Amino acid sequence: MALSDYEYEMQNCSRCSHCKFIPWPVMQSHRFSQGCPAIARYNFHSYSASGKIEIALALYQGRLKGWTEEMLNAVFRCQMCGACQVACRPNNFLLVDIDEILLELRKKAIEDGQILPEHSILIQAMKSEDNPFGKPKQERGKWAEGLDLKDLNKEQAEVMFHTGCRYSYQEEQWEVVRGAIQLLKQADIDVGIYGNTEACCGGRAYEIGFKAEFQNFAEDMLSRIKSSGAKILVTPCADCYGTFKQIYSLTENKVEGVEILHITEFLERLINQGRLKFQKRLDMKVTYHDPCHLGRKGEVVEPWRGEWKLTGPHIYEPVPEKPWKIGINGCYDPPRNVLKSISGIELIEMERIREYSWCCGAGGGVMEAYPDFAHWSALERIEEAKSTGAEALVTACGWCEANFKSALKEKGEKFPIYDVVELALKAI
Repeated sequence: MALSDYEYEMQNCSRCSHCKFIPWPVMQSHRFSQGCPAIARYNFHSYSASGKIEIALALYQGRLKGWTEEMLNAVFRCQMCGACQVACRPNNFLLVDIDEILLELRKKAIEDGQILPEHSILIQAMKSEDNPFGKPKQERGKWAEGLDLKDLNKEQAEVMFHTGCRYSYQEEQWEVVRGAIQLLKQADIDVGIYGNTEACCGGRAYEIGFKAEFQNFAEDMLSRIKSSGAKILVTPCADCYGTFKQIYSLTENKVEGVEILHITEFLERLINQGRLKFQKRLDMKVTYHDPCHLGRKGEVVEPWRGEWKLTGPHIYEPVPEKPWKIGINGCYDPPRNVLKSISGIELIEMERIREYSWCCGAGGGVMEAYPDFAHWSALERIEEAKSTGAEALVTACGWCEANFKSALKEKGEKFPIYDVVELALKAI
C-alpha cells in the first residue's frame, strides 16, 4: 500500500476537528474532553489527525516538494494511539482510515530518508538484538531463572507465554511477569517459554514506519508460534497483544489456529472456571487506565483489498464495504473483572475510558524521540486519575506503567501505579 491508495480517503476528510476530541455524547467535562495528545500539547492544526492528512495529501499531490523539521515533528510527535480513528467514525459519515494514512505517511518519510536519529538507533537495535533496547539477545530469558518452565525450544506446551521485549529486559518490571507465571502455576497451567530465543513481535517498527523490517519480525514470530504446538498464546504485554491481534491481521500475517489472549483475559477465564481464587482482601480505591494497544488497537480488523467507486456526484465509496476500526471490540472488561473479583477493591472510573481512553504517551516512537511529550501525556492521565479520588492507578501494560512512573519521577511527585497482575498476586 502507498499514499496513492488512500487518495479518496484523504480528500474525504472534511477538517471537522472531531478527531481532536472524544465524541460529545461521552464528554463529562471540558478539562478532560480532548482525545488527541498531540493537538492538546502543541495546539496547532498540523499536529491533529486532520492536519497530518493534509500533509500527506499535499505530499502525494506534489504541493509539498520535500520535508522540513516542522513537518517531521508533526508526523512523529504522535503516539499512533488510534483515538482520532474512533472519534472520527461516529461523528462523521465520511469514510477516512486515519490510522492507515498516518502509517503510510510515516513510511514515506522513512523511504525518503527522513529517519529521526532516535528511531534509527531503535530499529538497528531491533535488527541486531531482537529488542528495541539493544540489550543482548542471550539475556532475554534471564527474567525466568528459577521458575522451572518448559523450554519451547525442546518441548511443546499447551500455553505459550510470550513475555515481550520490555518485560524481558526491564528488571524493575520482572515482578509482573514472574507474578503472572506464579498465578498460572497456581491454576496448574501447562505453560512454556522460548527464553533467550523469544522473538520480537515487531510492532514498534511497524508503527514508526519501518514496514519492511516489521515483516521480517512477523514471519519469525509466526514460525515460533507454530512450532510451539501451543493452543493458546498468553502475553502480559499490551503492545504485543495489539500487534498479534490487529497489525498481524491487517498485514495478512494473521495468527491461525492459536488463541491470542492477554494475561488479564486468561486470568478472568481461570477465575470464572474456579481454577484461580483470591484469598486476601485488598482495601483500595483504584482507577483503571485502558492501554491503547489492549483496547482500541487490540481489536481484529480484516485487511481490505477493494476499490473506491463513484456512487454519486463527487461521492466515492469503498467496494466491497471496508472494515473500519471503531475500537469497541478491544480488551476492556477482563482487566476490570479481575480487579472486581478481588475483595475490598473499589474501582472508580475516569472520564475517558475504554475506546475513548487517553493515551499514556509512550507509543509510536514518542517515548524514544520525544520523551518530554511522552511524560506530558502521562502526567495528563495521572491528573485525570487523581480527579476520581482513587488511591492508585492500575493498568495492564508495561509501557504505560513505565512511562507513568518515569513521568512522576521526573516531576518529583508520587502516586501509586500498579499492574493488574501485581494486585492479583497480592490477593492470592
